[in-house]
Amino acid sequence: MPADSPPGLAGETPERGAGRQQRRAAATQPPRAAVTSAVEVRRSARRSRTVSAYREGDRTIVLIPARMSEAEEQRWVGVMLDKLAAQESKRVIGDSDLSDRAERLAGQYLDGRARPASVRWVTNQNTRWGSCTPAEGSIRLSHRLQGMPEYVVDYVLLHELAHLLVPGHGPRFWRLLEAYPRTERARGYLEGVVAADRLPRLPAAREE
Repeated sequence: MPADSPPGLAGETPERGAGRQQRRAAATQPPRAAVTSAVEVRRSARRSRTVSAYREGDRTIVLIPARMSEAEEQRWVGVMLDKLAAQESKRVIGDSDLSDRAERLAGQYLDGRARPASVRWVTNQNTRWGSCTPAEGSIRLSHRLQGMPEYVVDYVLLHELAHLLVPGHGPRFWRLLEAYPRTERARGYLEGVVAADRLPRLPAAREE
């Protein structure tokens, strides 16, 4: 981990696998910053060897050397996103953390209007990721979400918070989630998990 890395940051040294020709080509690129789909790339002339990444609110910040080429930038953004997701998957969020996150998400995306009375993990929800009982103000998240990337947990939590304001899944409900920048990505992730669970299980290979 680089000495100048913020807490919770993933770091790598691209030179370990980069050839001399790639490094010479990268050196011709001027410093710049790019922002695409909630990922901000920051180039630094002071950073000569390491690539780092960390979460900043709803954005992912990727720090790279100024001389890195466009192709290297794209490759390392993907590598660092995967590393952050792997790090986040090792952290288990407790019920008290869920309540804090619900309050933060409601304030950030729902103008603080959704105020749950309770937010907790449950182990009896195997066919849905979360549930909400508006009359009681209670939100329950499936334990199967534990270990998934934080943006996925945040999406499901925000989804249930929105149900405190709109019970159904009509246009008004989905408009509430438009402000969350990772809605489609999180839904795609969960759809991938469901699809993988439905794949046929191959029989174990017999040992000769």
